Order: sequence, then C-alpha cells, then structure tokens
Amino acid sequence: MRVQYPTRAFTLIELILVMALLVAMISVTTPSLFSFFRGRALDSEARRLLALTHAGQSRAVSEGLPMLLWMDTERSSYGLEQETPPRDGDPKALEFSLEEGLSLEAQNTQPVPVRGRNLPAIRFLPDGLIDESSPTVLRLGGVDNAALWLMETTNHVNYEIRNTLP
Repeated sequence: MRVQYPTRAFTLIELILVMALLVAMISVTTPSLFSFFRGRALDSEARRLLALTHAGQSRAVSEGLPMLLWMDTERSSYGLEQETPPRDGDPKALEFSLEEGLSLEAQNTQPVPVRGRNLPAIRFLPDGLIDESSPTVLRLGGVDNAALWLMETTNHVNYEIRNTLP
C-alpha cells in the first residue's frame, strides 16, 4: 500500500510571511484599541454617576429625607447616602470607586460633613430639587486630558452629561 501525500502545502517561508503580517497589523491597531477602551471607561463612569444622581433624587422623594451624593477625590470614590443616617448607618448607602486613571472633582462647591469628613456633595431635597449649595458642575477626567462634564440642567432639576463646558 502506498501513502499519498498532499501535493500542495504551505512552505515555511509562507508561514513566516503570514506571521509577520499579523504582527504588523496587531502593532498598528493596539494603540488605538487602548485609547478606545480608555474612552469607554470615562463614558461608562459618567453614565454611572448620572444614574446615581437620578437614584439620589428618587430616593430623596420616596423616603422624604435629604440625600447626599458625595465625592472623595483623595480616595477616588463617590457614593450616595442619607444626609443624617440612623445610628446603625444607612442600609441603602452606595459607594463606588473610580476606575484607575480617572478623576472626579466638583467645582464651585462648599464641602459638607459626610462620614466624619468634609467632602463636596450634591444635596437632593425631599421635594426632588437640588439644593442651591450643591455643585453645578462636576468634571470627570481621564487620561490624555479627556474630560466629560456632569452639569446641572438649565431648569436646575437634574444633571446631564456634556462633552464641553458651555
């Protein structure tokens, strides 16, 4: 019995050329992929922060208590809790950490006492409005000087995400 070998196969040189082309394509696309994912992290964090403003406003109305959306720039975190929590703490309190490389800062605000520290905070009143002493602009910064702005709407009822300052 005779063994039949394929008549056409890839040579070593052809395989090396294909591998070289793949390496060249990956080296060209990798930097743009990294910037894409960094941009997605900034956008995702801005949307989460905006959702937390809606949650704070809804919770203030439904529970009839003022809520604070606080920002701790030193610890790269932010959260939502009752302005005056009960002795055993606020069981519905939320806390989030910023993704690495992102920063959050409140502009034109006076710090308020939160968890034994003075932190900038948005204060949602029981009637659903935003307290006048709350920051009107939050800057969410990313790498490469990218930034998104969380700004109070013109009717001063909630916040929206913007790419630039007006």
